[in-house]
Amino acid sequence: MRVAIVHDWLYVVGGAEQVLREILRCYPDADVYTLFDLLSDDDRRKLGFETAHTSFLQKMPFLRKRHRSYLPLMPIAIEQFDLSGYDLVISSSCAVAKGVITGPEQVHIAYVHSPMRYAWDLQHLYLKESGYATGLKSLVARSILHRMRIWDVRTAHGPDAIFTNSHFVARRIKKIYGRESKVIYPPVAVGNRDAILPIGNHFLAASRLVPYKRLESIVRAFTAMPDLELVVAGDGPEADRLKQMAGRNITFTGFVSDRQLRDLMNTARAFVFAAEEDFGIILVEAQSEGAPVLALGRGGARESIVATGPRPTGMFFDVADPQSITQCVRAFIANEKAFSRLDCRQRANLFSAERFRHQFMSAVNEEMERVYAGEQADLARLIA
Repeated sequence: MRVAIVHDWLYVVGGAEQVLREILRCYPDADVYTLFDLLSDDDRRKLGFETAHTSFLQKMPFLRKRHRSYLPLMPIAIEQFDLSGYDLVISSSCAVAKGVITGPEQVHIAYVHSPMRYAWDLQHLYLKESGYATGLKSLVARSILHRMRIWDVRTAHGPDAIFTNSHFVARRIKKIYGRESKVIYPPVAVGNRDAILPIGNHFLAASRLVPYKRLESIVRAFTAMPDLELVVAGDGPEADRLKQMAGRNITFTGFVSDRQLRDLMNTARAFVFAAEEDFGIILVEAQSEGAPVLALGRGGARESIVATGPRPTGMFFDVADPQSITQCVRAFIANEKAFSRLDCRQRANLFSAERFRHQFMSAVNEEMERVYAGEQADLARLIA
């Protein structure tokens, strides 16, 4: 069986690339196709492949800095891949990869991380943050996104089956595409340290410092609680502005390595997160290091964090504003002894890479059997 794996693009190694790595572990002989590949040789080897088949976008100028500018060309670029020689095509898609063209003799499985949020429910935020909210540029951008939505819905009927990363995204897929999807939670590199570090006095917030991560609300909340320590790990365009509003009880580390971040999680009293995520791999990573998670009670966080019952692993706040975060932190402190670091780690183990590979391969095999069984039934009816 020849297998092709189609990934939107290879720009940095993030959550979608962790999924790609585990799919390649399921199908190590698969060929990789992507719109463009800007990774280092070392990153490729870590993901499990040496080279990728790329589209004409690979040769476009200023690709590393301006790759989002090529969004209007991405649909036609993904459609140019000739996948006719493959029996199984797996697309890993948060944008256009699910739009590859396959034939009736092939099985196409699409793992949809999410429909293009900047073209759907986050369009207005995307236009505002990009400076395209008004004017001629806004008109052009809105026209492009309108055409992308039409193409996105049309190509959603190409895959034989759609898998996705959370029930939250499955509802979005149903609303936008009108299709059911199978939830297979993404793989998480859960903590496996032998020595547990002593818990410190700090709370931890970590992400790229960009507006939609809502770090400002967390920083303002802890600035109003000078008796508590907050460590903010990560870098981004919001860094200077956040530092200016932060109290003396808040420390900014800038970018940290994965090992350093894991140590900060392992020693934190709790991990605080205010963004609405489709799943939120970092929330599971924090729990795998033993840290309870205080998070916005929307999106995928509700599927990875246990906030009720005898073995809670975190708490939710309803609104991502400083007041709600402050109330949640104070409520956590009042009940801190009810949270077990062991319970947090055990919860995170439910989202391991091993579990993902087992569920993914089982689901693919079931879908292939279903497709081929249907073909045999059609043939039998034709002969009869």
